[in-house]
Amino acid sequence: MACRLLWASRVASHLRISVTQRGFSSVVLKDLKYADSHEWVKIDGNKATFGITDHAQDHLGDVVYVELPDVGHSVSQGKSFGAVESVKATSDINSPVSGTVVEVNEELTESPGLVNSSPYEQGWIIKVELSDAGEAEKLMDSDKYSKFCEEEDAKH
Repeated sequence: MACRLLWASRVASHLRISVTQRGFSSVVLKDLKYADSHEWVKIDGNKATFGITDHAQDHLGDVVYVELPDVGHSVSQGKSFGAVESVKATSDINSPVSGTVVEVNEELTESPGLVNSSPYEQGWIIKVELSDAGEAEKLMDSDKYSKFCEEEDAKH
């Protein structure tokens, strides 16, 4: 990381542009909501798709297994419904909103690394039918989540 920043600073100096060093460099998408346990959710009508954030997968390292719930399983906001196992640790996956599981990403069974390579697209974990759409209002938008991650990383 330090080598990349040094190289970027030298190139920027040569090109006469400025660069600012940011401690937080994970991808945060604007159209999603975020939980403080590092799950993202995309609401589409009364359906929601979610997974773990780029920030979470970066801290976990290479994901080797994803525990998925069964279709029809009820999930509750803030409660665990599965787990992500990486080479570093196993971490619970908490539901950012409540609902009933209508689809699971079966591709993760064979290719759990999709959580690392494409956390917001191919690495989604489950889709649910919402039981309370108002719960999404309790979640962070992209700006608040970015600030939350910066503050959390500064503590470590």
